[in-house]
Amino acid sequence: MDNRLGEMETFLAVARQGSLAGAARELRFTPSAVSRALGRLEARLGVQLIARTTRALALTPEGEAYRVRVAGLLEEIDELERDFPATGQSPSGRLRINASVPFGVHCLIPVLPEFQQAFPAITLDLALTDAMVDLVDERADIAIRVGPLRDSGLRARKLGHSTMAVVASPAYLERHGTPRVPADLERHTCLRFSFRRSVDSWPFRTDGVTAHQVMDGRFLGNSGEVVRMMALAGGGIARLARFHVAADLAAGRLIELLNPFNPGDGEDIHALHVGHDRLAARIRAFLDFLETRIRL
Repeated sequence: MDNRLGEMETFLAVARQGSLAGAARELRFTPSAVSRALGRLEARLGVQLIARTTRALALTPEGEAYRVRVAGLLEEIDELERDFPATGQSPSGRLRINASVPFGVHCLIPVLPEFQQAFPAITLDLALTDAMVDLVDERADIAIRVGPLRDSGLRARKLGHSTMAVVASPAYLERHGTPRVPADLERHTCLRFSFRRSVDSWPFRTDGVTAHQVMDGRFLGNSGEVVRMMALAGGGIARLARFHVAADLAAGRLIELLNPFNPGDGEDIHALHVGHDRLAARIRAFLDFLETRIRL
């Protein structure tokens, strides 16, 4: 067999790094070797995968389509080699997990030591971010998402559902008073989010009718954990997932507000993985573990 897999890996490195020099450093090749491998690949396919200028490289539409297919193919090969033969053996290998910061901090990390004890041959590689990432790009095995799912080729396993709560610290309420009805929030500092999919209104239910009230405030946070910490510091009123603030409410660090007007809305939480018919043993073990340990 020819060196097709090596050329594919070289192409993906160029796509990740955005330059031949960067790919050469990643692969420990010379830039000329990277260029020759890329040239052979394009010649064999009969199509230009990367548009080259004197200042930058960019994937062509054909290159982007090829990148997606090749990344999935190489991941399947990696899984085959890690897991074969799987019969009679404990799950092993590196498990790459991506999760939001709030879910990771408050729900996932507390149970990971138990998983490590049960599966000592699995190495956990955890990344926490509130940004939406592509599993293929990041080469993640599992991504945990809070909220509506985008239409994709990924498969999802539901872990639970969390309602929302309006909260503030006792110190903030002592200084500024406690809102009794949603309209009172106009006189308070409300903590908002800065990421793109956030909305600047909160829903409240009054006399059986749900209406959205526009919020304003002088603080924006790029993650739920940032907003929670600001609320704990007495910086304002926040609306967060109940799983995110359950321990704070139980300990009295935060106080729930306007509960009679809570519409009961919430968000589903799913574990996503690439849609292979045959899951790697380490991925299946972790999904099964989450289903039994996550309580929302």
